[in-house]
Amino acid sequence: MKSVQDALYNWLSIKIVADARPDDFSAQETFTFFQQMLDQDFALKDVRVKKDEVAYVVSYKMDGKEETKRFPVELVECMYEQIKQEPEKFQNYSNL
Repeated sequence: MKSVQDALYNWLSIKIVADARPDDFSAQETFTFFQQMLDQDFALKDVRVKKDEVAYVVSYKMDGKEETKRFPVELVECMYEQIKQEPEKFQNYSNL
């Protein structure tokens, strides 16, 4: 993934799922993968997330410079909303 914006979007989308489903091994594993990408591939520091009525605002430091990206709530929460609407399609897989 070449874009920090794409990596942050994927990280944030799976973070929502992983936070809501702490026993879901697949969600936790995927979140860890994207967290490592932010840490290792992009060297992001001090990543912080705030949510307002329309967007998630992600702040971070990259190369010592403070940066901010905004992502629409409905876009970020799309995966989790799908899981909530059709839970039978998204079984919670724990680490067996």
